[in-house]
Amino acid sequence: MPRLLAPLLMLCLTFASAAQASYITRQLNKPVPGGVAVVDLGPSAQAPQARFDGKPVLVVKEQDNWLAIVGLPLTQKPGTATLTQGGRQLSFSVGSKKYPEQRITLKNKRQVNPEPADLKRIDAELAEQVRAYRSFSPNVPSNLLFDKPVNGPLSSRFGVRRFFNGEERNPHAGLDFAVPAGTPIKTPTNGKVILIGNYFFNGNTVFVDHGQGFISMFCHMSKIDVKAGQQLSRGAVVGRVGATGRATGPHMHWNVSLNDARVDPAIFIGAFQP
Repeated sequence: MPRLLAPLLMLCLTFASAAQASYITRQLNKPVPGGVAVVDLGPSAQAPQARFDGKPVLVVKEQDNWLAIVGLPLTQKPGTATLTQGGRQLSFSVGSKKYPEQRITLKNKRQVNPEPADLKRIDAELAEQVRAYRSFSPNVPSNLLFDKPVNGPLSSRFGVRRFFNGEERNPHAGLDFAVPAGTPIKTPTNGKVILIGNYFFNGNTVFVDHGQGFISMFCHMSKIDVKAGQQLSRGAVVGRVGATGRATGPHMHWNVSLNDARVDPAIFIGAFQP
């Protein structure tokens, strides 16, 4: 009998542990490179402040506890990582994840190996976009589980290693949806437009700040329907699907950034694949 009870007891403990995990943790905790780590900060009368890799982190309250929602860049090494909060260090584990490869042929060779004049433009545009990604407003996001910006199948997932004309370039930093040109792109939750532009690689682009460094970026659009500084409600149209910038055809590209780390948007729409 004891031999039978032991595995049953272990099973009960496993279920109890899973039940104790917060709802946000169960939904968002995907601690892999390009994923999200949910770190329990414990109870506090006031909202605590936390930092990861020297950058401020999104902090939300669930019941009596505060949780840090930490974005992990694709360059994050598996193993132990550390979050700082109020003079203490909180460690958490980062797992591993292997991303597939994608090989793309472009007719415009300048979009693979830009000319010197292109590089000057690209550097200036990159600096502008990095500033947007690193912005950190005090507002708490209205919600952490998002609507899809468009309804359509995924054509390219986050983190894919990309080879353009046989040459490796940056991994895919967002999700691509296969939808026709002109399809309205809707903001997945409330936010503020913090940057719009037409960029060498991204084409027509919109950045939306959802609060505390939680930022969406939409690009390759045929048309932009918002202005910088505009407040948006969930479901507001930010633009229309297109193929501007470095794109082989019309599609909707969506980035999500947390504490200046590009993370898998699939996590926030319940479509994450381990």
